[in-house]
Amino acid sequence: MSTQPSPYDILFEPVRIGPVTAKNRFIQVPHCNGMGYRDPSAQAAMRRVKAEGGWAVVFTEQVEIHATSDIAPFIEGRIWEDQDVPALARIADAIHEGGALAGIELVHSGLNAPNLYSRETPLSPSPLPVATYTADPVQARAMTKADIADLRRWHRNAVRRSLQAGYDVIDIYSGHAFGGFHHFLSPRYNLRTDEYGGSIRNRMRLLREVLEETMEEVDGRAGVACRITVDEMIGDAGITRADIEEVIGELGEIPDLWDLVVGSWEDDSNTSRFGPEGESEQYVAGLKALTSKPVVGVGRFTSPDFMVHQVKAGILDFIGAARPSIADPFLPNKIREGRLETIRECIGCNICVSGDFTMSPIRCTQNPSMGEEFRRGWHPERIKVRGSDSRILVVGSGPAGLEAARALGVRGYDVVLAEAGRELGGRVAKEARLPGLSAWIRVLDYRAQAIGDMKNVEVYRESPMNREDILEFGFEHVAVATGATWRRDGVARWHTHPIPVDPAADVLTPDDLIAGRRPRGNRVVLFDDDHYYMGGVLAELLAKEGHEVHLVTPEARASAWTYNTMEVAKIARRLLNNGVHLHLNTTVNAVRADSVETANAYNGAADSLAADSVVLVTARLPEESLFQDLTGALELGQIKTLRAIGDAYAPSTIAAAVWSGRRYAEEFDTELAPNDDVQFRREVTRLAETY
Repeated sequence: MSTQPSPYDILFEPVRIGPVTAKNRFIQVPHCNGMGYRDPSAQAAMRRVKAEGGWAVVFTEQVEIHATSDIAPFIEGRIWEDQDVPALARIADAIHEGGALAGIELVHSGLNAPNLYSRETPLSPSPLPVATYTADPVQARAMTKADIADLRRWHRNAVRRSLQAGYDVIDIYSGHAFGGFHHFLSPRYNLRTDEYGGSIRNRMRLLREVLEETMEEVDGRAGVACRITVDEMIGDAGITRADIEEVIGELGEIPDLWDLVVGSWEDDSNTSRFGPEGESEQYVAGLKALTSKPVVGVGRFTSPDFMVHQVKAGILDFIGAARPSIADPFLPNKIREGRLETIRECIGCNICVSGDFTMSPIRCTQNPSMGEEFRRGWHPERIKVRGSDSRILVVGSGPAGLEAARALGVRGYDVVLAEAGRELGGRVAKEARLPGLSAWIRVLDYRAQAIGDMKNVEVYRESPMNREDILEFGFEHVAVATGATWRRDGVARWHTHPIPVDPAADVLTPDDLIAGRRPRGNRVVLFDDDHYYMGGVLAELLAKEGHEVHLVTPEARASAWTYNTMEVAKIARRLLNNGVHLHLNTTVNAVRADSVETANAYNGAADSLAADSVVLVTARLPEESLFQDLTGALELGQIKTLRAIGDAYAPSTIAAAVWSGRRYAEEFDTELAPNDDVQFRREVTRLAETY
């Protein structure tokens, strides 16, 4: 590591947070992970790696303070009672072991808590239906003064338990329309006419009381932070810039740290498809001047130069990160050590967010070890050394092949990566050219850079491989990463058998459009039975090129699965603004020469749409011909090991392909447990003593 001054030295200055000192300006702000109270050891291991990677403060996700703050089915942290303390203490201990301060985010979810598990009645400033993602048929009761007194006591109890668990910074959550204190601040939810409603001074009363009581309970034993929405982005109907200036003007000196967020979670964690790095600067700039206390904010920061700008321009004191810390837990250390080329930059796809929405352990497109630190013992920067002198052939340089070659190379194996074409990257390189997906090329860039620096990894372009080639060159271990192709027969979820397609019809697939082929006519029907991003992206592409596009999907929303990446509403808005016609709850049953036969997904009512061309975004087929050819060679003992990975094994997301490549590298030369056994560690609920 160089001892010369660095332009990034300012990022590594220590900063006080009340009674504790952060060793640098990097904070892993609170973020969900799909593990929460169910998988505390897995979360502890994940947070420990972040601390090891150089983050000065590592926070938990939101931690519910009481049974009236239950957001089931979502899995977050819980500090309802004393028996929750040991699990939270394990997380704090792990963070300390990694060398960081441990932060906890306390929340009473208010209107965001349907209490489906606890069956307690939701509490809110005003009597309104709960504000949940799933529109639960539950209504909250307007809080009485006694309820408010209870809430203040519950919060104080949670602070006491947080100190008992060993946390150094306690964050009061008043943001993203999740925290109940946000609901009191916002005129959208606070319809009260007493001293807790009406003016912003009244609406901030509860937050003031809780902040003051938290500072009193902490009594110098921990720092206190407040995470707050600075603009609800809905005009005067919600929290405005003027409101937040008054709040920070009044309360700015009470907590030790202000954590500034924008709008709802969808606004604050915008994907790269819909917003650039640092887009929240316009909302938080100038607020730091209202308090002498340090300020942290986020912006999907991946550029060290842009981070320095945030500090030198007086916008932020701390660089906050959730998604960039997931993509590269060692981001701070790599900047400090001048290893910028080794940073795994966040691509802003929000596959990490999908873990929370699907109540499953967090995952990351760039970092396949994310969520596997405890389960499989994976680490983002370390991997066990090679177990033999084996030489391995990886066929195909898509996301699975690239990651397999990279990780095998780090283990110390001699690797040959053979790519049939001139360009590396497979589907990543191709899809990154589509509208809004340019940041996804980072999946290729990181791995190509890493492989290029390895003398034990050879890359051969324009090198299609067949069985005879592989046997002739004497390769004994082969990983087949040849990807997949989109089907053109309509088979996917709705139709599990091919649909009638007139030979005279102009039928295209995503592969055709990505390769540059275009519809022969102006009026295009795009049938999306995939439901992730591809259908919406291609509809946008064709509409921008001047085609009249009709997107047909059996789902109730276009690109329906992107609900889990918080993009579904943004995609619909962009499609409509680009003139795309949406035919929802509708399936395509047949493709004719100049039309498609459609049917209502509910009652089967038949109809038709005129179509000059049809694009089928349905299922994919693994390109497994090489794998099948080599199976015979394996049976004859001509090669020792053979494995299909990524889409060549089973088509899925890019994140799944990268993960598959890492798994192959991890398991090579390793004695595996019988496949009757669960292949990863898990925690099992401890039984109560009686039932």
